[in-house]
Amino acid sequence: MFSTRLAQVALSLVSVSGVVLGASAPLRRATTCNGFSELCDKSFGNVSFVGAHDSYAVGTDNLAVNQDYDVTQQLNDGIRMLQLQVHNEDSTLQLCHTSCSLFNGGTLADYLTKVKSWMDSNTEDVLSILIVNIDNVAPSEYATVFESAGLDTLSYSPSSSPLAATDWPTLGEMIDGGTRLVTFLDNQADTTSVSYLIDEFSNIWETAYDVTDTTFDCEVNRTNGDSSTQMYLINHFLDKILLGSPVPNVDKANETNAESGEGSLGVQVDTCTSQYGRAPNFMLVDFYEYGGGSVFQVAADINGVTYDSSSIATPKDGSSSNSSDSAAPLMHMSGGAPWFALGAALTGAVMIV
Repeated sequence: MFSTRLAQVALSLVSVSGVVLGASAPLRRATTCNGFSELCDKSFGNVSFVGAHDSYAVGTDNLAVNQDYDVTQQLNDGIRMLQLQVHNEDSTLQLCHTSCSLFNGGTLADYLTKVKSWMDSNTEDVLSILIVNIDNVAPSEYATVFESAGLDTLSYSPSSSPLAATDWPTLGEMIDGGTRLVTFLDNQADTTSVSYLIDEFSNIWETAYDVTDTTFDCEVNRTNGDSSTQMYLINHFLDKILLGSPVPNVDKANETNAESGEGSLGVQVDTCTSQYGRAPNFMLVDFYEYGGGSVFQVAADINGVTYDSSSIATPKDGSSSNSSDSAAPLMHMSGGAPWFALGAALTGAVMIV
């Protein structure tokens, strides 16, 4: 009788607390990470991710855009780093390209709300955001927007910064811990103020951007740390010069995003891997769907997984620069101002990409 009662008490304790004889309940363990079980035990610093360059700059028939599809479709298709350029426009954080009069992609708040919605529906994915803090906005101002979107509670805060590429947790650990969003700020980061806004250039070095020839080199272009131990990012998007400024060269996007061939993503990855003994952690591209998933195949080959390209979006008719090298009247910037009217303004100006 006593033994029966003891068994009932033990079962009751199991059902209420998950504890038997003082043992802790087993922690949740991720079995799929960013779509693959093989990635769960890999360090964040040992995985290669495809990123959308200027991910907010979406549209067609517009020389200031870099993507055909919005952030939700980008994430659905496999993009796992989102690069943003944030401007302080009338005390509101806006996503603009060089200037908000040239291209305004909406508010950071609206964008992050979409990201949060996607993350809520995809709980086994680790995602990065890279913010170009063009107006030197304080971390506390970003924190307000992240908190409003509910992304602060999903954000990873490093125990110290910088972290070497080898010191990051595994994707499985980040998913299990519920801290699946890694956000880098290219300047003004202060982890003592906002712990999850991480300084980019002490943790990541970058190759050159605004490349206008197909020889994408692997030299260190920007860093504030030890490039031998940092993660690194390659800017693999090809531009052409129009009215004195670089604009996306969509005519070459299939070749630029390809697995092999002159100027391809695959060739730059191979070159950098050979030069440094390790593959790039992040690969920023324009119009990622050009190549039919080739950019994701390159990442899959690095990561040792099998990629299925059957569901990726297809290029849209009228993509940004499917045009001649002259500024055509139908090319408009946001707000309806015709591009041909910008000739004087763009000549000699620097397009911040």
